[in-house]
Formats: sequence, structure tokens, C-alpha cells
Amino acid sequence: MRKVGCFGLVLGLAAVVALFLVVQGWGGAGPAPRTLTVQIGEGSTLAGAATELEKAGAIPSARRFRLYARVFGSGDPIKAGEYRIAPHTSQSDILKLMQGGKVVQRLVVVPEGYPSVLVHDALAKADGLTGTVPVPAEGSILPDSYAFQAGDTRASVVTRMQAAMKTYLATAWAARKPGIAVTTPEQAIILASIVEKETGKPSERRTVAAVYGNRLRGGMPLQADPTVIYPITKGRPLGRRILRSELHAKNGYNTYAEAGLPVGPIANPGRASIDAVLDPAQTQALYFVADGTGGHVFANTLAEHNANVKKWYAIRKARGEM
Repeated sequence: MRKVGCFGLVLGLAAVVALFLVVQGWGGAGPAPRTLTVQIGEGSTLAGAATELEKAGAIPSARRFRLYARVFGSGDPIKAGEYRIAPHTSQSDILKLMQGGKVVQRLVVVPEGYPSVLVHDALAKADGLTGTVPVPAEGSILPDSYAFQAGDTRASVVTRMQAAMKTYLATAWAARKPGIAVTTPEQAIILASIVEKETGKPSERRTVAAVYGNRLRGGMPLQADPTVIYPITKGRPLGRRILRSELHAKNGYNTYAEAGLPVGPIANPGRASIDAVLDPAQTQALYFVADGTGGHVFANTLAEHNANVKKWYAIRKARGEM
């Protein structure tokens, strides 16, 4: 009897040790020596995911992972996507990560004033996106940061960018101030794109918008330099000064050669520039010129403006730019 009792004790201890080892294997530190990235495809089963995890070195054995998952896991399905696994993440935490769908989020960033050709370039360079997409319509993209997962299509990201612009514009247009110079949401985007390209100072946007609104109402040409550049480069940098001959080119965009708004936007304006056009500053200013500090000085009359231009030329001459 004593021998039977000892044998039973040994078996019990062995079972406890075995259970401890199993639990440690499931909940203890995993084998990954560094951060790993694992892609789980659409429709993958637990077995398929386990195979990918073993290949990547995130788990020691796909077979044991499946067994542990059935015994200790919640039973929830795993979700497809790209997963980033930290060094020595336990098998238990890896399963929770995949069941929770905590996939790697990548970003495409569209700065305010980005032209559509550069949005297209950014999408083309975005690692993880699939498929091709044409250059989006100018002014149809809302500048922002857009998250995506590996395997998403470029077309789907553009769709989200354009939907964001439609939603924001509709809301902003509904809240517009009465008496503004533009009469349609489409005109608002065109003028906002000019404001966006004319100033990078947030404090100036509403005043720049007001100047152009005043000129539109007065039948004056807008004379905005970015509208001269856009038909030449389609939004890419010009890399030189505007030629005098280019100021006279009639192409539907050049607001020196043609009155009114251009035929379309010259960039994708951000929220602040759209808001500025729909709620411009209260000012009688009709002119502005650079002030040498990255901003502009505004004038109500041509005489005042000419005096400001002289000061600007003096600044440029002192800098050796003339």
C-alpha cells in the first residue's frame, strides 16, 4: 500500500509539473528575439495562422499552439491583417492580439494644399497598398492622415479621402456666413485652394480670403501667382520665378489674364482655408504683398499697395534676390 501511495504521489507531482510546463508554454515568454511582423491572410484558419506564426519565429510549434488555443483560448475567430509582435510575446497574448484584430495601422499623410498629383505620388509610394488609381480630381481630397492596413487598395483610400472632403464641405457650406463672394460649394473649393497656396500663416487666411472676395465683387482680376503656376506644373514646384510672358497666358486658370475664378481648384485645400472662404475677415483690403517675414502686408488702396511693394523690393534687393 505504501508503494502504491508513493507511486500516486509521484504521478500527482508529475501531473502538476506537466500542467505548469503547459501553462508556462502558453502564457510564458515566447521565442521571438525581436519585433516581428506577421501577415494573416483573409479567410485564414487557426491552423493557417499558426503555420505563419511558426515560420516567423513567433511561436515554437504550430501544432502545440493550435492545441493550447483550443484548450485555453476563448474560441473567438482570428482576424486577418498585419500584426506586429513584440519580442518574447506569449502565445496567449498572440492569440488575443489576432482575435482582437489589433492589426498594424499604416498612414498616408496629405498635407494642406497638396495638389492631387502629389497625393497620387504618396499613394504610389505607400508600402502595403495594392492596385493602381488615377490622379484624383483636384480639390476632391480632404488633407488629413489616413490609416490603412496592408493589403488595402489605393482606390479604397482615395474613396475615403474624397468622402471626407464631401462630408466636411457639406457641413461647412451649410454654416457659411451670408454675403460671401462665392455662390456654390464648388466655387468655395476653388477659392480656398488659392487661399491655401497664397499663405501658410493661419492668422492670415481669413484676410486673404476677404481680399479675393472683395476683388471678385468689384470685378477685379484676382492676380494670384499660384494660378499662373498651376497650369504649367499641375501642382508640382515650378523651381524658378514666373516669366512675364506667363502672366499673359490664357488657359482657364491664370487670374492675371482672365477675370473671375479659375475653371477649377489648384490644390486640395485644408479645413482652415475652406472655413476662411466661408467666413472671411471684415476688411476693405484689395491688395497684399509679402512682408519679408513669411507673411503679408495688406492695403485698401493701390497707392498704399505700391508703397508696400517698394518696401518688399527693397527687402529682396538687400537679400541679393534682385
